[in-house]
Amino acid sequence: MLFDLRPKERREEIFDREKEFEELEKSVERYPLTLLLGIRRVGKSSILRAYLNENPGILIDCRELYAESGHITKEDLIREIQSKRGPLRRTLARFRVKLNLRFLEIEPENASLREVFRELNEVGEKTGRFIIAFDEAQYLRFYGSRGGKELLALFAHAYDSLPNLRIILTGSEVGLLHDFLGIDDYESPLYGRVGGEIYVRPFDGKTSKEFLRTGFREAGLDVSEETIDRAVSILDGIPGWLVLFGVKYLETKDFEKAMEATLNVAKGLLFGELGELERRSRRYKEILRAVALGYNRWSLIRDYLAVKGMKTPEPRLYELLKNLKKMGWIEEENGEYRLADPVVKLILRGP
Repeated sequence: MLFDLRPKERREEIFDREKEFEELEKSVERYPLTLLLGIRRVGKSSILRAYLNENPGILIDCRELYAESGHITKEDLIREIQSKRGPLRRTLARFRVKLNLRFLEIEPENASLREVFRELNEVGEKTGRFIIAFDEAQYLRFYGSRGGKELLALFAHAYDSLPNLRIILTGSEVGLLHDFLGIDDYESPLYGRVGGEIYVRPFDGKTSKEFLRTGFREAGLDVSEETIDRAVSILDGIPGWLVLFGVKYLETKDFEKAMEATLNVAKGLLFGELGELERRSRRYKEILRAVALGYNRWSLIRDYLAVKGMKTPEPRLYELLKNLKKMGWIEEENGEYRLADPVVKLILRGP
């Protein structure tokens, strides 16, 4: 059902993403490393979960690992992979493969990630290939004591020497993920190793409206075109917000109440994310607020910050804006900035 707040698990549950599935399949066939990219709540995780439901592999949620302690250790990662015993054993049973996966029985502090990857490559040798997927992989830069360099060296080893293993990385902070991987940086272990990239973009207006129509039709509710048009004009084409509105409208049967409830839930989610952003620099949130209020050029943002008592040197402001673009919060075109998610604009502008 489209109006289900949980990430989708099957391809048939996902609306209008066949092109992305085809691109993902081609990339996994062609490259040892694939990036699945897009802003928050656009549907990357659902696409990945549904794809792994059809192919042998496991999924690691990097943001969840990071949230537990503010860093990621080798032991954390091995323990998380070991927790996927069920999917691993189902894969072996499905392909009638008998393997003794030693890493499943070893204490994480005594195990080697390189050996784990080699054993997963053995699974792939029997099943055609095996996928290890890292959701929100930009958080892997908090792995170990060297900014994740040890893990990148392992990815490079897998790329070169483990032909039956495929790595998929998703990222909503696209620029940060690119910087972390350093495929174009000669100092990175992954330098020069070409991978596939699939961008999952928000729906256009027509697709967004059809998404809502289909969801309401599935729920057996006749909803006016005016209601659908108004919802899309506010929420744009981000599936996560459209699903939330659909759920709330089914509960209330009233547009104003449903939209208010949608924005209230969105506010709670976004304030958590903005709080994390603010811990990196308190100027980030004020820059986003400036753009939301229409101060969308560099000089206007500079002046807004100065009025707010946050006078910012020119090089520092350029760096902050560059980082916000890398993290997927803002986009720039012809010297003008805009928020990537229209709901962030509504939340930051306030009543």
